Amino acid sequence: MKDESLVKITLPDGSQREYEKGITALGIALSISEGLARNVIAAKVNDEVWDPTRAIHDDARVKLLTWNDEDGKATFWHSSAHLLAEALEALYPGVKFGTGPSLEKGFYYDVDLGEHTLSQDDFPKIESKMLELARQKNEYIRKPISKADAIALFTTKGDEYKLELIDGLEDGSITLYEQGTFTDLCRGPHIPNTGIIKAAKLTNIAGAYWRNNQENKMLTRIYGITFPKQKELEEYLVQVEEAKKRDHRRLGKELELFAFSEKVGQGLPLWLPKGAMLRERLQAFLSKAQSRAGYLPVVTPHIGSKDLYVTSGHWEKYGKDSFQPIKTPNPGEEYMLKPMNCPHHIEIYKTSPRSYRDLPIRYSEFGTVYRYEQSGELHGLTRVRGFTQDDAHIFCRPDQVKEEFIRVIDLVLYVFKSLGFEDYSAQISLRDPNDTQKYFGRDEDWEKAESAIIEASAERGLNTVTELGEAAFYGPKLDFMVRDAIGRKWQLGTIQVDYQLPNRFGLEYTGSDNQKHRPVMIHRAPFGSMERFIAILIENSGGQFPLWLSPEQIAILPISEKYAAYAEEVFLQLQEKDIRGFIDHRDEKIGRKIRDAEVTKVPFMLIVGEKEMEEGKLSIRRKGEGDLGSMTIEEFGDYFQNAAKII
Repeated sequence: MKDESLVKITLPDGSQREYEKGITALGIALSISEGLARNVIAAKVNDEVWDPTRAIHDDARVKLLTWNDEDGKATFWHSSAHLLAEALEALYPGVKFGTGPSLEKGFYYDVDLGEHTLSQDDFPKIESKMLELARQKNEYIRKPISKADAIALFTTKGDEYKLELIDGLEDGSITLYEQGTFTDLCRGPHIPNTGIIKAAKLTNIAGAYWRNNQENKMLTRIYGITFPKQKELEEYLVQVEEAKKRDHRRLGKELELFAFSEKVGQGLPLWLPKGAMLRERLQAFLSKAQSRAGYLPVVTPHIGSKDLYVTSGHWEKYGKDSFQPIKTPNPGEEYMLKPMNCPHHIEIYKTSPRSYRDLPIRYSEFGTVYRYEQSGELHGLTRVRGFTQDDAHIFCRPDQVKEEFIRVIDLVLYVFKSLGFEDYSAQISLRDPNDTQKYFGRDEDWEKAESAIIEASAERGLNTVTELGEAAFYGPKLDFMVRDAIGRKWQLGTIQVDYQLPNRFGLEYTGSDNQKHRPVMIHRAPFGSMERFIAILIENSGGQFPLWLSPEQIAILPISEKYAAYAEEVFLQLQEKDIRGFIDHRDEKIGRKIRDAEVTKVPFMLIVGEKEMEEGKLSIRRKGEGDLGSMTIEEFGDYFQNAAKII
């Protein structure tokens, strides 16, 4: 018979321990080791992140979280937002607070400073105040409060923003958190005490409308980041400086790859000749790989009838926010700029009767789509309003799903290897089991789709994490997370299993039993979007692309105008070998020409002068390696082709 005074705690390794009811995650950690207890800053209790000091009264699965866990960092940074708010309240009496969430890196707090003003010049004194308060080691104390008492508290304080938030909360679900002299409306969780925060840096200041509504007041958004060690802050700041050097917006301009025009419209990139060549090479590379893998190219229009997206469910899920119809002169006729390619590919599938022998059918398209993003969310090529997806949709039998999924994983990994992305993991995104109303379709179909992804990922030995609630509305997915050359993590490439759209569009194939059956769709995009992928590729490589991909692979540098004709002859012969580049005909000294070619990251510089012309040779310099000596045109062509192999 179970002792009702005890709770059973299941740890991630499957081991179980019994504790007195009311045990905390810190208490569990302490029972294992004092060293572990010193490092625990939060806990995941039955998949929900809790304060490590919160009492556990029922049997539970518990994972102890440290700074090394993503959820641990998120808790640390959210607690730091509260510390920032406490410092602001001390320095600027009467300040009012909106919300202060954690971010992927750091946190922010939206504040109404009233009569006070704030600039980056004020950051050092705020940081100093934060660290002064942190050294007090004040505990973060969770306090449930009734709705009436919460209203009374923030009415007395005169904070209308918190009162508006309280208005949308249910009585019995409201909590406060206190640390030192500061009290905030918050559902948590938080770290044990402020003393864990050892280093703080405020990074930016911006305006933000309250609740992201332009009709509301503009608040001041203060961004920051904190660390448990000063050394980690210093390393982070070095990384930030390196990121600035690699910023794709700066390099894109320097390398003449793309531009934006206010007259064309925000978030609509213009690809300059060098950028267009880069895109074309990427597209040719993937097209060749897809052709080998049995994909068939298709092309679909840039617009589609609104009814198409009503049938697919995209209008219901996203129409009000992201898409607006285009009306025609015919009453009731509406079209939309294409927000996704999948419904169009479905209609291509429906153009002919299909047999089980025909499947799988794999359609691929570099399809440009359009989605509205608020102007404040646009960012270079990583967040745009018009982008091209390397999209493909596989229509297969249910018994083919796992095999096809594995084939797509292999294609994604080939892309990563070819382009120098070596540090990656994968996220399995599943339904939220507690909120299945957000998703279309039957439970049994979701279970089959999720099992296929989990099994395929395991068979390919992928390093995976599982996230509940991150699935698309029509199916679970596998998202690839890449860590770049300076340690930042990016989401690149996605594969999704979809039983729902075939149902919504009534797709069929004739089975071996001569009966009608429903195919399954797999959506996949190894690049994701050409724009975002190129942005990440620029930043990962610092603009130094693989040789086969470089828009300009050679710069022919004649020492003087006397050798221009020989330079032209060399250029034509190398063009015949599919080697791309230019001749620098400027009236500049050769040293200047070499420096300029280095700055624009041209891989090879071919210097031609009197000796080279007489011997029919070239003097070769390679970026990063220096002088390679003299070669004939044929020798250089062979050397280049070997160096330019993809993998």
